[in-house]
Amino acid sequence: MLALLALLGLLAGRYVRTLAGAFGADPADTRAEARAAFTSVVRTVPVPAWPPLYELVTAAVIVLVAWRAGLPYVYAALVGTALAAIDWRTSRLPDVITLPSYPIMALTLVPTGELPRALLGGLALAALYGLLWLVRPTDLGLGDVKLAGLIGLACAALSWQTWTVAALGGQLLGALYAVLLLVTGRGTRQTQFPFGPFMLLGALTALCLGR
Repeated sequence: MLALLALLGLLAGRYVRTLAGAFGADPADTRAEARAAFTSVVRTVPVPAWPPLYELVTAAVIVLVAWRAGLPYVYAALVGTALAAIDWRTSRLPDVITLPSYPIMALTLVPTGELPRALLGGLALAALYGLLWLVRPTDLGLGDVKLAGLIGLACAALSWQTWTVAALGGQLLGALYAVLLLVTGRGTRQTQFPFGPFMLLGALTALCLGR
């Protein structure tokens, strides 16, 4: 099963590559951009490109999450990889991917038998990040708040301990990266960087440690 998921991850990674390249930092028309992005996805032939970085990362994340957390979390792994790639390139988390992922992820988590806890976890983490956004709107975006709801949904379905690790892990990893920028002289205290990938890396760590 893991070998099959690895193969599917390699193929899915080609679509992640297409999505990552289809979104820009400041589009004039987000609806037109979304239509063009998904048109590109439909036309994409799922053959890994070279170098196959997106494909290998997608396959690795899917296999890790399926192995450690279970098959219901595969969609969370896939959409998380895509959002991390897009945010790292553009400092954006497009609503056209984030918002539809709520009902899709909720449906995929039904087999866990923990959907009520998952929904509560999603609301709680979104509310927590919403409060952080109100306190420091220059450091967080509304896209991060919406992403937090997805992370809380996935991680709370596994356990509240997993939810806690994800909530704290993203903040810790983001802080460590900020310190690294300062130490290496590649940034200052005012340097902005996409926070979504660190939130998602914290969630990945939590899901892999969850069981």
